[in-house]
Amino acid sequence: MCKISSTHPRGESGRPSRNLAAPDSASASASESRKYRKTVKAMAAAGGVSSDDVPILQTENLTSNVKSIYYSRTFLSIIGGVVAGIWGFTGLMGFVFYFLIMMVSSIGLLAKSKFSVQTYFDSWSRISIEGVFGGLMSFVLFWSFAYDIVHIF
Repeated sequence: MCKISSTHPRGESGRPSRNLAAPDSASASASESRKYRKTVKAMAAAGGVSSDDVPILQTENLTSNVKSIYYSRTFLSIIGGVVAGIWGFTGLMGFVFYFLIMMVSSIGLLAKSKFSVQTYFDSWSRISIEGVFGGLMSFVLFWSFAYDIVHIF
């Protein structure tokens, strides 16, 4: 999983921005140039992040993490459907088994994110709810298919 949060400078507090553009040599005075170099050195010494920075989300990483949730839930839905069909679950017991699988996958995703959800996702609902009902159709399809093959034919 990719971390989705980083920091972005405020800039309005008078502190230097991390996204400083180098002063144009034709129009910059010597004091602006020294000030720029001094600021860059200070930011490099501080690691480029100040305490005045605001966290921002990186949408590419968030999208990648959500896709991995969908892929893992779909895969577990298919495997769980086959297992439920082979074990002969019928009716409500099969749906209870599906939601148990989804609960275990949510715990697994929490463990993979080291229980720091805000670092990898924008909310708790991404791990707990995202993709649960989309995988239900795959579960029912493979559940009925496996049940028919093993117990009917």
